[in-house]
Amino acid sequence: MQAHATLPPLRGRVQRDAPLGAATWFRVGGPADVLVRPADVDDLLLLLRDLPDDVPLTVLGAASNMIIRDGGVAGVVVRLARGFGEIVIEADGIVAGAAALDVTVAETAAQHAMGGLEFLVGIPGTIGGAVAMNAGAYAAEVKDVLDWAEVATPTGLLCMTAHELHFAYRRADLPARAVVTRARFRTTPDDVAVITARLNEIRTAREATQPVRARTGGSTFKNPPGAKKAWELIDAAGCRGLARGAAQVSEKHCNFLLNNGGATACDIEALGEEVRARVKAASGVELEWEIKRVGRHLPAEPTQSSGPAGPPAIGAVS
Repeated sequence: MQAHATLPPLRGRVQRDAPLGAATWFRVGGPADVLVRPADVDDLLLLLRDLPDDVPLTVLGAASNMIIRDGGVAGVVVRLARGFGEIVIEADGIVAGAAALDVTVAETAAQHAMGGLEFLVGIPGTIGGAVAMNAGAYAAEVKDVLDWAEVATPTGLLCMTAHELHFAYRRADLPARAVVTRARFRTTPDDVAVITARLNEIRTAREATQPVRARTGGSTFKNPPGAKKAWELIDAAGCRGLARGAAQVSEKHCNFLLNNGGATACDIEALGEEVRARVKAASGVELEWEIKRVGRHLPAEPTQSSGPAGPPAIGAVS
């Protein structure tokens, strides 16, 4: 991959064969062919404008809801950092850079007696990723509070309203090769103590029900249409505690996959596919991945699964 030779003269950091696994919550995955950390919005716009169309582009945030495959990521990986983390308080809202952590935005709003963003404390990611996937938790979603998002594209900078983003469940309609750079969220005045109490309730609930201290990637599958949630279907299919190598379905919340130490990206993804197969066989429901999976597969020896009886394990994911 010769993407580094085709890049424009950027002011940010450019790194070839950059390790990515340690940056993900699963702690797995191969390197990026080229990792770019733009210095600012102008630097990012220059990259997007001049990057050849045939060079793949991947945007990496906190990598909290992502599997980076063992073969690494082709083309250019963009990671927004220092120049994209500013949080600005306005009269009736907050403007947050794409690299700002969701939890930091929620806590900042609370400090300024601004309510409505408490749900963000339960989402372990960045604002850019939250907008791109219409992240949600605890009965609220980004679409409920977003006024606009600033988006860098190959043709320039756009300001897109929530309506223009066509938000749906865990998705937003962004232009091709677009990168969210910042977003504005509406807030409502409230008492600091009341907001802080809500934040603490969410933290406590999350700690009690999710494996937050494990190497995990958050909710693995989207909740399908219908009365039953993904975790209920997974549990009913006998997958709680199911393992494949060092990858395991969480006993605490079975819509979470875990890296118990030494799992590969292939182990984790293949376990997820096995869960999908067992749920389909048991209920007829085809679960859709919520975790984003990017990069190239490496040839791998099949790993035997262990756990409750069910359909035979599937092969490596293609």
